[in-house]
Amino acid sequence: MKYGQFCPVAKATEILGERWTILILRELLMGGRRFNELQRGLGDISPSLLTSRLKLLEDRGIVARRRIGGQRGHEYCPTMACEALLPVLIAIGEWGLNWTREMLVEEDFNLDFLMYYLERSVDPSKLPGDHSVIRFKFTDMTEQRNWWLRVDLQVVEVCLTPPAHDVDVYFTTTVRTMHDVWMGDRSYRDAVRSGDLIIQGEPALTRNVSSWLRPSVFAESDRAPVPHSIPRAA
Repeated sequence: MKYGQFCPVAKATEILGERWTILILRELLMGGRRFNELQRGLGDISPSLLTSRLKLLEDRGIVARRRIGGQRGHEYCPTMACEALLPVLIAIGEWGLNWTREMLVEEDFNLDFLMYYLERSVDPSKLPGDHSVIRFKFTDMTEQRNWWLRVDLQVVEVCLTPPAHDVDVYFTTTVRTMHDVWMGDRSYRDAVRSGDLIIQGEPALTRNVSSWLRPSVFAESDRAPVPHSIPRAA
């Protein structure tokens, strides 16, 4: 879309204002490189639309497409122009924390999406040995209550069936509680004390979960209450 204005906000919006584009940039800046990784983080986007958006971003110098050495397919790498958008996206997210939280509905707490981000958040270097398994049991789910994160060397993967190795840490909670803790809306200590979260397993891992399961980039962001409407004059 062309706005026909010299304003830099208008020119930036010509690139960034298309549906899905900001979320594609989010996925790139969070480490997504392959087409299927980007699509997994985006959810409902069609392959043809994702291809179209990536082509636009490539044409604008925001994404560089590179052939994967020794393999079929390509990866998509953020350029300097893309990396310069990271503080912009964080600012948008922080605005959302303060101004859109009351718009959240149950359908927004997507378990597939949550597990994908938990998968990304595991730091294998902080886990002992070459193999670790973390099991999540979501008590509010009627189907597929149990999920596993399998860590093999430096590779972390979500599993829907039990991996071959023994479980090292067990989480028993609800989707909303796990979201709140990972996002930083609640502390692990508060959730455990209230009984909303049960963590069992090796003491060395359960004492300081956030050292190996890194919180959201918004965990430390300001959540000061803000007015959502302007009072009418008497």
